[in-house]
Amino acid sequence: MPEAASETAPMLLMRGIVKQFPGVRALDGVDLEVLPGEVHCLLGQNGAGKSTLIKVLAGAHQPDEGTIAFGGQEVRLSSPTAAIRLGISTMYQELDLVDGLSVAENVFLGHEPARLGFVSQGEANRATRELLARLGHGEIRPTTEVGRLSPAAKQVVSMARALSHDTRLIVMDEPSAALAHDEVANLFRIIRELTAQGVAVIYISHRLEEIREIGDRVTVLKDGRTVAVGLPAKETPTSQVVALMTGRNVEYVFPPRRAEPATGAEVLRVEGLTVPGVFTDVSFSVRAGEIVGLAGLVGSGRSEIIEAIYGARRFSGRVILEGRPVRRGGTTGAVRLGMGLAPEERKAQALLLGESVARNITLASLGRYSRLGWMDRRREAEDARGMVAALDIRPPDPERPVRTLSGGNQQKAVLARWLINGRKLLLLDEPTRGVDVGARAELYAVVRKLADEGIGVLLVSSEVPEVLGLADRVLVIREGHIIHEAGAGELDEHRVLDMIMEGSAL
Repeated sequence: MPEAASETAPMLLMRGIVKQFPGVRALDGVDLEVLPGEVHCLLGQNGAGKSTLIKVLAGAHQPDEGTIAFGGQEVRLSSPTAAIRLGISTMYQELDLVDGLSVAENVFLGHEPARLGFVSQGEANRATRELLARLGHGEIRPTTEVGRLSPAAKQVVSMARALSHDTRLIVMDEPSAALAHDEVANLFRIIRELTAQGVAVIYISHRLEEIREIGDRVTVLKDGRTVAVGLPAKETPTSQVVALMTGRNVEYVFPPRRAEPATGAEVLRVEGLTVPGVFTDVSFSVRAGEIVGLAGLVGSGRSEIIEAIYGARRFSGRVILEGRPVRRGGTTGAVRLGMGLAPEERKAQALLLGESVARNITLASLGRYSRLGWMDRRREAEDARGMVAALDIRPPDPERPVRTLSGGNQQKAVLARWLINGRKLLLLDEPTRGVDVGARAELYAVVRKLADEGIGVLLVSSEVPEVLGLADRVLVIREGHIIHEAGAGELDEHRVLDMIMEGSAL
């Protein structure tokens, strides 16, 4: 943050912002002040009002009450276009990219460069190359179709699009969620370059350790209200921030790990698993009641290992579930044998967002409710209500559209889908992505409870502390190989990161 920041006039000043929807007061008098050249962190649990507030700032929602001043002038952000023209760019957590268009077409969508009245694709490609190079990702080609990119690369394209405007304020909603450790470092480098030029950044993240590293000041929302404004990010204890967000003190979010190694029967055995060009000769096992974590960078092969085990990728080698081989090249066999997957992109890959919570829960078990071509809707509804209660899905309304739930409760619905008819092995890929600290604690407790009941769990997470805190045993993955295996209690974050980055088992 610039020196003498307290004497600097705010770039953005939001006062008393109120936004109501039918039956919900999403924002109840929210205040926010952002200075030029600062990284202002906006924190709060899912449902606290963060998304609604940034949509008001982006011109996507109109406030019912309150005022907004930008650059010292009161403004009315009547549309997203009006916000962009003022210099406000927004990078949403759920990336609003068009998969069927190229990188350059996405970057300049709506403000395409033109010559003599015609769109100049060559100019768009050139400018996109410059933006991607500035972001440290010159390897992404402007002509590549966005749908072919990884989640991390898509995040970079979204950032390039924000920078393609004459931006004075960038809102970044969970920008690091799909990024590996080194990519987060590059993101922070770009943010520091922007703020040094006077650009302000509103940074939203559930990774509280990032706030202390990149943030200047913090505003905390709870239940649609501002509970803290402008706290110093580096000096404010994490415990205080968590208490403000949740209304309670959360000293340590991970449930107690069992004292002794799991001694249950072997649920999963993987032998010589190989997908050429992705990972090679991967072998390990998971016991009943054991949580095994895969730690590695994005692109190391960890998510692809889970996909191959589930049958979503063709592989060589053997996958054995309770002594029975899983067929290659299809997920039906894995599900039939008792395997369940909570994928990395739950909204795109796991949920029917327009359907009810109940239908999403019963989706993989519809056969058990069908008799002679008729669905037993009463039994289906009863089972769904039972899972909503068992996993404490909130609000406890099975008929509510699943898209209206917070990230943590959506993830519980995905877990409920597999637990409704019993599973022997759960594959969890980034289970807490986009989930706030309070809901994370609840999800961790659910996963530990399932393991205590005898289910084997294979976990992938970009957050090393999450792997170490939740897993019983950790496999460190680098460039498609398992380079180290140990009990989670024998490792610490720095040692794992050294192995991931340097490739040596210290």
